[in-house]
Amino acid sequence: MIDVLVVDDDFRVAEINAKYVGKVPGFRVAARAHSAAQALASVQRGTIDLILLDHYLPDQTGLELVHRMREQGHGTDVIMITAAGDVTTVQAAMRLGALHYLVKPFTFAALRTRLDSYAALRRTVDRVGGRGIAGQEQVDRIFSALRTTPAPPSPGLPSGHSEPTTDLICRVLHHAEHPLSAHEVAAETGLSRSTAQRYLRHLEQAGRLRLTLRYGDTGRPEHRYAWVAP
Repeated sequence: MIDVLVVDDDFRVAEINAKYVGKVPGFRVAARAHSAAQALASVQRGTIDLILLDHYLPDQTGLELVHRMREQGHGTDVIMITAAGDVTTVQAAMRLGALHYLVKPFTFAALRTRLDSYAALRRTVDRVGGRGIAGQEQVDRIFSALRTTPAPPSPGLPSGHSEPTTDLICRVLHHAEHPLSAHEVAAETGLSRSTAQRYLRHLEQAGRLRLTLRYGDTGRPEHRYAWVAP
């Protein structure tokens, strides 16, 4: 599980953001903070993987907090979630190493997109890290993992299908290094195998995935799906 610290001076907003995080498979809220001091104390305890950070805090700005964390040697990952939409603040967040910047107000789907790409980054780094030294191909894979690639609009989705789930499955296939089976997609997304299979079948019929068959020694061939670049 990825442990998340939700930081927002507004208690209600922090609660909403925490509920959003709790709905994304693989993530859990480890703590909430409503000031920079509370947030830094949580980071110093060493249990936080990712901070969802507001910029406007009562004692320091979010970016001042990140700068202080870095000075103390804390490399905790940060996604900014704030109403601050000025270019200066966005640029400063990039320079301090924020992985994403989400401007309020936002939807659950928008946050989930960022969290999914962050999870993809961690999986990619774990796979590449085991090799010790990364070549250019592995470096490119690490950097591309953070790109958010929402699925294009899908007018007329079949009954029982949703855009957020469609986006999630497309994102998993987009970042996969090889074709995946319905079982593997289900494991990556937290969906049931039958739900993953239903979406995969629709996406393949719509031309957004490529279906291949892998034959074993016995039994029926395994259906495997690969992302088709638009």
